[in-house]
Amino acid sequence: MIQCVQGMFYLSVLVAFAACNAPPVPLDDIFIEKTFVPEQCVRAVKVGDYVRYHYNGMFPDGKKFDSSYDRGSTYNVFVGKKQLIEGMDKALVGMCVNERRLVKIPPHLAYGTKGYGDIIPPDSILHFDVLLLDVWNPEDGVQSNTYHTPSTCSRKVEVSDYVRYHYNGTLLDGTLFDSSHTRMRTYDTYVGIGWLIAGMDQGLLGMCVGERRIITMPPSLGYGENGDGSDIPGQASLVFDVVLLDLHNPRDGIAVTNQKVPESCTRKTVAGDFVRYHYNGSLLDGTFFDSSYSRNRTYDTYVGRGYVIAGMDEGLIGVCVGEKRTITIPPHLAYGEEGTGTKIPGSAVLVFDIHIIDFHNPSDSAEVTVTYKPEECDKQTKKGDFIKYHYNASLMDGTSIDSTYNYAKTYNIVLGANQVVPGMEDGLMDMCVGEKRHLVIPPHLGYGERGVTDEVPGSAVLVFDVELVDMEEGLPEGYMFIWNEDVSPDLFTEMDKDDDKLVEPSEFTDYIMRQVSEGKGRLAPGFDPYRIIDNMFSNQDRNGDGKITVAEFKLKADEAAAHDEL
Repeated sequence: MIQCVQGMFYLSVLVAFAACNAPPVPLDDIFIEKTFVPEQCVRAVKVGDYVRYHYNGMFPDGKKFDSSYDRGSTYNVFVGKKQLIEGMDKALVGMCVNERRLVKIPPHLAYGTKGYGDIIPPDSILHFDVLLLDVWNPEDGVQSNTYHTPSTCSRKVEVSDYVRYHYNGTLLDGTLFDSSHTRMRTYDTYVGIGWLIAGMDQGLLGMCVGERRIITMPPSLGYGENGDGSDIPGQASLVFDVVLLDLHNPRDGIAVTNQKVPESCTRKTVAGDFVRYHYNGSLLDGTFFDSSYSRNRTYDTYVGRGYVIAGMDEGLIGVCVGEKRTITIPPHLAYGEEGTGTKIPGSAVLVFDIHIIDFHNPSDSAEVTVTYKPEECDKQTKKGDFIKYHYNASLMDGTSIDSTYNYAKTYNIVLGANQVVPGMEDGLMDMCVGEKRHLVIPPHLGYGERGVTDEVPGSAVLVFDVELVDMEEGLPEGYMFIWNEDVSPDLFTEMDKDDDKLVEPSEFTDYIMRQVSEGKGRLAPGFDPYRIIDNMFSNQDRNGDGKITVAEFKLKADEAAAHDEL
């Protein structure tokens, strides 16, 4: 469009019109033909607005006299402030962004009887094909339009918060100038402290994680008169389609929510405990990044010792077995500005939904609770006794491991013979027949770090409910056979049936078994009697020739050291 400012012509054009061979028709006023109207018009030009538009200027015969396209820049001007010819000032009012108009302007609303130099003859009717690209007003501020609100919003963006968000940036006509999505990484920054253009600093305030909003700002709150020097022209309104993915403040600590504490909680974790727990890990926008459930095994670690990220170290203190909680951890207590390089981006807030399966302390001993004790309890279990008991075994979370009741038979062991885990040995000591106990056994007194394949997880605390069914008194420590009566002075002769002055293995075995059957002697209960007797024979057969001589034969009382002998 033609305007005389400091001796220069300013023109603008969109599409050239076909030449018109008909002679000019006198006009009393401007004539407007709307050649394209957008479906939506959120704002129409008013007097006093600032507009950016393209145009082609032609005479009625189709001859072009000016075009903004030829100069490669829009025409930018205030409307209704006599910065334009009167006809164009009127023609722009009411236009919407992306609307296209064919405007015919009579001479008295254009350049009149004088024309404009050699370009516009006197009394010329002018035709303009106008496309409106932008409109704003000096009084405009930031406009925010939320089009998706998350179902929950525990916190909104405030000044000095650090945010991570995705955006598409366009001009008011929809032209894309930038997008974080194309770079496949969020834009991460502080809000309200001048790290962003003023309009974005304002537009992000009050957003919730997961919220989507359109932020529209005038150039005074964007890139101003000069634009950004490349994709954003001067005096351009900016539109950002934003989705907020993350939000925290450098002053934040961890947040614990959604606590579900079991009714019974006799003990809570402290620094130095070893904890087994399941978790689901996600980003603040719900993006999943890891889960112990997917590996079908708990995460096992010491707490309060720096073995896990600082926020988790803190969040696992003071929990009960069976407790569930959500731990929200800011990046400075998680993986910081760098993230993990794969699943966790830099400066990301992490959310862990955890379930405590069990915990113990390396200093723990077996916990023994008597749940039933018979009135008469004259005889109590001790090391060496052969005992029979029933048990139900489970993990701390109640997961069943095994039960003797399923097999309809007792579990039989010799106490002190390392036939069960150390914690069970401790838990079965000093027990009466008929007594019932509840045992909690830490892993270092159970199956340790390795556990039992497909049965007991590594580092698992075990729970046993036991009932002592029967017991047989064992022998004194160090003995596998004892005499119930005085030892015969002719012991060797009694064994040597064939009187060859040598005791064969069969003679030895027959003699010992006879003494046991007649009640004169007793073998240690719970062991294979023939293996005991074989061991006794070997200890007497000092030269290992398979026979015992009188010189080799000795009673245990005659030995300096303890042996499984007579």
